[in-house]
Amino acid sequence: MLPLLAASPVTADILDALPNATDPFALSLNENPFPPLPAVRSALIRSIDAANRYPEFLPEQLRRLIAGHIGVCEEQVVLGAGASGVVMQVLHAVTRPGDRIVFSEPTFDGYPIFAQMAGLTSVTVPLDERGHHDMEAMAEAAADARVVVLCRPHNPTGTVEPVADVQRFLRRVPDDTVVLLDEAYIEFVAPQHRIDGPNLVRQFPNVIVLRTFSKAYGLAGLRIGYGFASPELATILWKMQLPFGMGITNLVAVSTSYDAEDQLRQRILRITDERDYLRRRLSAMGVYTTHSHANFVYLPPGGRPWRDVFDDDGLKARHYPDGAARITVGSRASTKAVLAAMATRLAEQIAS
Repeated sequence: MLPLLAASPVTADILDALPNATDPFALSLNENPFPPLPAVRSALIRSIDAANRYPEFLPEQLRRLIAGHIGVCEEQVVLGAGASGVVMQVLHAVTRPGDRIVFSEPTFDGYPIFAQMAGLTSVTVPLDERGHHDMEAMAEAAADARVVVLCRPHNPTGTVEPVADVQRFLRRVPDDTVVLLDEAYIEFVAPQHRIDGPNLVRQFPNVIVLRTFSKAYGLAGLRIGYGFASPELATILWKMQLPFGMGITNLVAVSTSYDAEDQLRQRILRITDERDYLRRRLSAMGVYTTHSHANFVYLPPGGRPWRDVFDDDGLKARHYPDGAARITVGSRASTKAVLAAMATRLAEQIAS
């Protein structure tokens, strides 16, 4: 065995700069506040010894594993570097420069960037005053669009459109318009509010459902995302699958995550309980938040920008140009820090 070498100053700095997995103030990216589950961590450590070997040319095993877990045929699944990677595969496969893409505003920060990268024309539809999609306006905008994006739960508001409204919307979208149903946060949604994804893509062959292992599964740093669609649409998308594009650790991470689903559900329950607690406490302080079904809460704009509240206390929330803010749900320490910052602001308002 070769002796371990001392890290160079550059390497030492890089290692020291790695994110703190349990930083209670890191509330801007909707990351899972917990490190990987113990079984997943152990499996990842073991898999590193095979890092000198290439992964599968195309990720057939991972495709088969995910398909079996969600209840679709393997030819219906496509994979990417996070859900973002799948989105880019979709746009490269089904659009041409100048085509129109419709999404709500505000939305996930990536969509305007993806549209620009693909040379698309973005058509934005404002959310309503409760942070929900304007489904009527989106259906009208989709009439001459190549792609339309529906996030459920929505990012950044966490809102969920009723299943009946989604189906009504999809019936109005032209058959040759591809619908990206972004379910990045679906594991945080109560079962009664979820859509039967496999049945939905059977009913609407122009829909692709996007999911990720970055949020509930706590594997954001590994960049594992997937989508599933009708066999016809997925076959087109699979042609854009990058050879050797999924790391050798990904299959191990997903398989052990599925094995540890009971532990994962407990973590999700802790996060959703903390989310509801934070919303109740903010409401008691007179602070309105949208009805979030994800792992974050959204504070609409109102008077002084929320940035002035949280930045002074070192909290890293996601801030928007109109003064709104999105706060990732973290540990109880994170919640206490958010509430303390809010209490300070309210006290200042009373004093002034």
